[in-house]
Amino acid sequence: MFAGGCFWGVESVFEHVHGVRAAVSGYADGMIEAVRVRYDPEQVSYRELLEVFFLIAHDPTSRDRQGPDVGPEYRAVVYYGSPEQRQAVMGYLAELEGSHRFSKPIVTEVRPLGPFRVAETFHQNYAVRHAKDPYIVINDAPKLERLRRAYPGLFQERSALVE
Repeated sequence: MFAGGCFWGVESVFEHVHGVRAAVSGYADGMIEAVRVRYDPEQVSYRELLEVFFLIAHDPTSRDRQGPDVGPEYRAVVYYGSPEQRQAVMGYLAELEGSHRFSKPIVTEVRPLGPFRVAETFHQNYAVRHAKDPYIVINDAPKLERLRRAYPGLFQERSALVE
């Protein structure tokens, strides 16, 4: 599960990753906008999902702000479901920090997976259903173009299905 600002954009990015079976917007920790990602590890690795999240879906140097959205509900967090996932996240974070890819410190948090409440139907698949919405055009469509350019082998034009 990944939280990185408004769930519309995070969901949209993951819906376009080959091997992702479903991306569902919802709330983690009671209020943080997050996306639960179900994927086929035969087609996309957890490491690749981490790369997409950190390099495409959100700004890991911003804790409670992503684009125009500000507040603790937009906190950047990777939620892990197993010790192996935690180890993978921590290892990837160490690599990113060691590479100095970002000019500011990475502040995305790493937390154990807890309760997740699915968001209202209105929020599911929002970017696809409202592709001309100025918010989507300005904030989220560029992420899909970055995904297409940076990961052509992972990008899929057709969105994953919503559970």
